[in-house]
Amino acid sequence: MTHDMWSYHPESHHRPGMRLTGYTVVATDGPIGIVDEATEELGSTYVVVDTGPWVPGRHVLLPAGTIVRVDRAEEKLFVNRTRDEIKDAPAYDPDRDRGDSRYRENVADYYRPFYS
Repeated sequence: MTHDMWSYHPESHHRPGMRLTGYTVVATDGPIGIVDEATEELGSTYVVVDTGPWVPGRHVLLPAGTIVRVDRAEEKLFVNRTRDEIKDAPAYDPDRDRGDSRYRENVADYYRPFYS
């Protein structure tokens, strides 16, 4: 059985209502940025990561299923993707893409092979 990409892993230590904004996001091969916003929408939970200074001026949307561990003491989110996999994900523009079902489907199409 595969994990739903839009839900937190049960073993991630995420608890509903946690404030994740400002947490550092760490890929399997190093840090990628800071959480700019986070949602807890049923069936569509994600974090938006500001990747600058690593990739200046860029934001990416990471489905909650990419988060494998939340470290509250260190304020870090650890994800199960590499920096290149995240860099290659569809860029996120909050003014254009927030609430856009086509954008969300593009993100799902990109990450779906990782969950098959």
